[in-house]
Amino acid sequence: MRTPAASGRSTRFNRRALLQRAGIATAGIATGGVTLNALMPRVLPPAHAIDRNHSYWSLALPDSNAPLATAIDADIVVIGGGLTGLSTACYLRQRLPGRRVVLLEAERCGNGASARNGAMLLTSTADRYLTAGSDPALDRRINELTVANIATLRGLSQTVGVDAEIDLTGALHVLLDDSGSEAAAATADRLRDNGIPVEHWDRERTAAAIGTHIYPGALFNPAAGQVHPGRLVALWKRAAEAAGVEIYEHSAVTQIEEGRTHVLQTSTGHRVRTATLVLATNAYGEQLGYLARAAAGVWDYVAITAPLSDAQVDALGWHSRAPYDDAHTETFYLGITRDNRVHIGGGPVDYVFNGGVPDVELQRRRHDSLQATLARLYPPLAGTGFEHRWAGLVDMSLDASPALGSMGKYGNIFYAIAFSGHGVNLTSVFGRVLADLISGHGDDWRWLPYLNQLPPYVPNEPLRWLGIRARLAAIRASES
Repeated sequence: MRTPAASGRSTRFNRRALLQRAGIATAGIATGGVTLNALMPRVLPPAHAIDRNHSYWSLALPDSNAPLATAIDADIVVIGGGLTGLSTACYLRQRLPGRRVVLLEAERCGNGASARNGAMLLTSTADRYLTAGSDPALDRRINELTVANIATLRGLSQTVGVDAEIDLTGALHVLLDDSGSEAAAATADRLRDNGIPVEHWDRERTAAAIGTHIYPGALFNPAAGQVHPGRLVALWKRAAEAAGVEIYEHSAVTQIEEGRTHVLQTSTGHRVRTATLVLATNAYGEQLGYLARAAAGVWDYVAITAPLSDAQVDALGWHSRAPYDDAHTETFYLGITRDNRVHIGGGPVDYVFNGGVPDVELQRRRHDSLQATLARLYPPLAGTGFEHRWAGLVDMSLDASPALGSMGKYGNIFYAIAFSGHGVNLTSVFGRVLADLISGHGDDWRWLPYLNQLPPYVPNEPLRWLGIRARLAAIRASES
């Protein structure tokens, strides 16, 4: 089988191929269903449910702020208290210190993917990661931007006094079979020539780093690493509040009346008025009627063990402690924490019709599969159960490209969406860009290819469900 790594297109979320090819499938279906596609959001609006974060990382989230208790007027309102929203709000207060910046979060800050992911701190964007593309200068510039942001995160951690456990161990993208080795080595050479320091490792060096001999080699990114996602959210929340951002949690926005001045209704019964609105809702934006065409939310699964003893860790041979992912289309990713917990995520994802939630039995099967995969990779862990298991929505675009910019009749609604597996780092890069756009420094970012360029169109239900389900079935048949 020819893997993504074999073609030189290695990436953390090879689900790029998953949704891209699902888009091809849905396009064919949509040809005869344009009217149905346009009518479905009215006939069958998406489910309005926000899944709560029960991840291990969520145990480190800060205490919730009080809900909104009165009607207010603000200069800028950010909807969403994840890494995108918190960083955007923080940067806005730094650039516009006299403005009233309010953040509204439906549950608590970090409830979404920001604090329930695989904890990998990666460089670049998903569509360009470990790929020698046709525009080397642009690839290098984007990579340098994200590498610099990791340094910013480390500096911010010291400044605000929150240890987010940012460890620059590097990160591996492991190959699945020998057929990809030659192409992976060539990709590493081209990237190094372009100023992006990526290394191709053989089986022995890969095994010496991560302790399993299953993989024939890997691409190693020394600029990447890992982080504690819950603590990273806590870091950005503290930084935002120190900058003067007002944060109201358990205050879902239920309706938006657009205009030169937007009027927002909240679940607390109080309205908010603002001239500038930032949508930092990612996988949940569709519930407010925005950006459904730009990305699809799929369910991803993660689990983590209890702390292992030093002897158990030694037996694993994971000496580098670097996180890694593999070249499956539905990729697996693994890491080890500072307190010796091993976590694994990924594998088969699920798309539930119209924004629904996978049933309990399906979630159990997915987590059992993760446990079996962990035992296969590390036989000493065969009898070790998971202490925490969790699942949640992540947003993916058809081509794995993110997007940010402004929209609306008056150009006063701003958004960032579709991080496609690179959000732990990229969210705060885009938070900075959004703040610059709003504060009048947008010209500095005209070079960024994702600015005001939405990803390929994702059709509505039932075409979306049909296309993604068809592609998932094909992938699983070919990679089983």
